[in-house]
This record gives sequence, structure tokens and C-alpha cells, in this order.
Amino acid sequence: MPDPPEPTWVPDILGEPYEQLTLDLGHDDEGPVVATLVRAGAPASTDSALEDVDVLYVHGWSDYFFQTELADFWTGLGARFFALDLRKYGRSQRAGQTPGYVASLDEYDADIAAALDAMGTSDEGRRLVVMGHSTGGLTLSLWAGRHPGVAAALVLNSPWLELQTGAIGRQALSPLVSARAKFDPLGSYPVVDLGFYTRAQRELGTLPESPEGWRPERGFPTHPGWLAAVMKGHAAVTAGLDIDCPVLVLLSKGSSSPIQWSDAMTSTDSVLVVDDIARTATRLGDRVTVVRIRGAIHDVVLSSAEPRAHAFAALRAWLTAGALA
Repeated sequence: MPDPPEPTWVPDILGEPYEQLTLDLGHDDEGPVVATLVRAGAPASTDSALEDVDVLYVHGWSDYFFQTELADFWTGLGARFFALDLRKYGRSQRAGQTPGYVASLDEYDADIAAALDAMGTSDEGRRLVVMGHSTGGLTLSLWAGRHPGVAAALVLNSPWLELQTGAIGRQALSPLVSARAKFDPLGSYPVVDLGFYTRAQRELGTLPESPEGWRPERGFPTHPGWLAAVMKGHAAVTAGLDIDCPVLVLLSKGSSSPIQWSDAMTSTDSVLVVDDIARTATRLGDRVTVVRIRGAIHDVVLSSAEPRAHAFAALRAWLTAGALA
């Protein structure tokens, strides 16, 4: 039989210079499974500081890639920039699927492997930087721990490394969540996202309109099987991952309660308890740098102009003066 046709890059919803490539990941109980790789155009600057670097960005929970200023930052340093919409998120959602659902974060190894193969980073002798936000930061931390020697650096934007209850609360809840996950993995939980994080981004003007269903105002519904997978990831981080490349963690200086709207939500992380994340980050490896950004929100690169500029300056300094020098 003839070989199947090569996958084709097509124009992306972000418009030029972005293109997307569908990555076939087979089937599961809900049907065909795909991930989607997005690439930016050629580097936008003559700066060649990272001319031999490829960047792979992975989004957070109930999210997809749209942060073009982040892509411009990387291409402005000469790097090639790629972003991955994981299975059942954003560009990769298909009819009949449970948005964002996996029973184990290890499942994303296949998504990442397919993306790296399409990028050709290793084949071309280029260095790889992986960058993840929130749940994507947890996913990439676990992946980097299982795949030593692959990434030259790991950048984490407010990674979800610990449950909001803290380690003690997680340990108390874990047996209950795991037990329910075994007999009712796709059961429902009460909605806990009141939409305030989305409101904060809209007030800051950093959140564009999204295609329907890709980024709901109050997030995707959560399920026992998914939460058990996340909590297992948290436990693995707490036990220590021994990531062998330099790690940069960007976090807000402060947190605010997600229960009631306040103006502080436009200048703090209203999703995570950032002090807990900063402490837990020390369990990732031997070369971890934590930078706290005053005025930043949960997605640091969607903050207001001043903290956003501070974050990009800190990232550039870390990359060019140490991690990838």
C-alpha cells in the first residue's frame, strides 16, 4: 500500500505569520485523537542570541495558544517558536470529546513526542526550550523529569505544582478523589471557577475573543479521573523530579482569593497560592531560579504592561546570561 500523505501546514486562526499542523494520535474511547502544533513565522529580528534554539510552548487548563507577544519575544531573539494545543483543547477539540480530559498526565508524552518530531529539533542539531503555563507547566515538569537530556532549559509561567489546599489538604483529599476516579472517572464536580480570572484579563485588555468552547469564561467542567491525574502529578513533584536542565519559574508576587471579585485580581494570581508554588518549585531540580513579578496575574504574560515587561526582561536575562549562554 502507498504511504499516507505527509501532514500539511495550513494557515492558523491567528493569521500570518502563524500556521498549524494536525498531529494524529490515534483513537480513544471518544474517537479520533489529535494534537495541533502551531508555528510562528521566521524570526522577526536580526538578534541571533538564540538562533539555534527551538521553543515549544504548552498552554494551561481550559486554554489554548493565542499569546502572540510571547511568540514575538522568542522570535525576536532569533529562536523558532512553536506552540502545542494538547489533545481535546482548543484547535484539537473534536465533537463528542470531554474537553481537556486525560486519565494520566503521562498521556501527553505522545502529544509532545509528535510535536518534537514535526519540529525536527533533534534532527537539525538545535537546542530545545520547553515552556509551560499552569497545568502545562506541571505537565512539562513531569515530562522533563522522565526525559533527561532532551530539553536545554525549562521555563514555567505560574506552574500548577501544588493543589490550592496545600500539600496537607491534597494528601487528605487524594484517597477520596482516587476512589471516585476508579468508578466514576467522568463524573461531575461543582463549578468552582466563578469567572473572575477571565474578568481580570478582560479588564486588562489582554484576552482576545476566543472561538466558542475553546476558553469558557468559567473554565471546563472538571472530573474525578482528571483531578486524580493532576494530584498524582503534584505528589510526584513533592517527591522530587531531579530535572537535569536549568529551570526558570515566573510567578506573581502575590495571590488573591478567587471567591469574590476585587480589583486586586488584576495585579495578583487569583488561581494559585503562589507562595506554595515558590516553595514546591525547589523540588524540581538542582538548578531552579524563581522570579517573583510584582503586579502579575496568573498568566504572567497577560498581565498589565509593567509586570509583563519585567517578566520578559527577567526571562531574557536568564536565557542569555546563564541558562543558554
